[in-house]
Amino acid sequence: MESPRPDRNIALELIRVTEAAAIAAARWAGRGDKNAADGAAVDAMRIVLSGVQMQGVVVIGEGEKDEAPMLYNGELIGDGNPPAVDVAVDPVDGTTLTAMGRNGALSVIALSEKGTMFNPGPCFYMNKIAVGPRGRGAIDINASVRDNLTELSKRLKKPIQELGVVVLDRPRHDELIGEIRECGARVLSISDGDVAGAIATGWPNSGADILLGIGGTPEGVIAAAALKGLGGEIQGVLHANDEDTRIKAEALGYSFSKVLTTDDLVASDNCFFSATAITDGDFLRGVRFTEFGATTQSLVVRSRSGTVRTIETFHRHNKLAEFSTAIF
Repeated sequence: MESPRPDRNIALELIRVTEAAAIAAARWAGRGDKNAADGAAVDAMRIVLSGVQMQGVVVIGEGEKDEAPMLYNGELIGDGNPPAVDVAVDPVDGTTLTAMGRNGALSVIALSEKGTMFNPGPCFYMNKIAVGPRGRGAIDINASVRDNLTELSKRLKKPIQELGVVVLDRPRHDELIGEIRECGARVLSISDGDVAGAIATGWPNSGADILLGIGGTPEGVIAAAALKGLGGEIQGVLHANDEDTRIKAEALGYSFSKVLTTDDLVASDNCFFSATAITDGDFLRGVRFTEFGATTQSLVVRSRSGTVRTIETFHRHNKLAEFSTAIF
């Protein structure tokens, strides 16, 4: 008997997961220890995930790249009851941002029907291009920067000089940034957190119109789940940062020339996404600790219904202790 499709809005249950992780990580914000923040978020996320009704398997875990604490690939999560689903997690998207007390850190989780999420295997990096709903269909990752910005400018009815282009601040992007500036567009440099950067392209008044450059493949899959619900688009091409990675990945059947579309990254038309801000960002306010506990702001998206919700939640101190191992 086939497992039933996830017909209920599981995203409204997943919000508890990202809220718990965000609050746990926020206690480490600005304290200079990114692994401690990540570890606290992982522990909180795992505890709350155990109570969600699903047969979940982690297709995209976190931590392998940075040797940080993990919700490991292949880990079974949920209470063991249907539906069967793929899960992608990033307890802290922006560990350095959190450790340094900087803006833009999120706790995120994405979920789709079993067998529908792209598994990046050993391919940690991907060249990406992402836009919001108004820019969908106007981008081509194989086209030049100028061609993409020109087409997007026409689609948005916005001069190139007013376009905001999100780019990770990395030496590998020096040439890319030069091309963007030569076109006259504005570079919105981010130090970390390219899931948030991709989501920002689909968020009104964020100032971000397009994301370009090489970032994490797992983050690309998570962003695809979010952009499906927001109505945006992402394209990616796997990137090998060394020859050993390329050889290993190609032996497993991965291609470093194939363009991966939004549907390649998340094939289901029924996926769910939840993000809770750890620190302040372009579209969500970070965790605030108060005399009664904490407040959080979250973004919850379901692709099938096209619903996008922002939710503010108040958490009492005695309840926080149930899912947080952070030290006060």
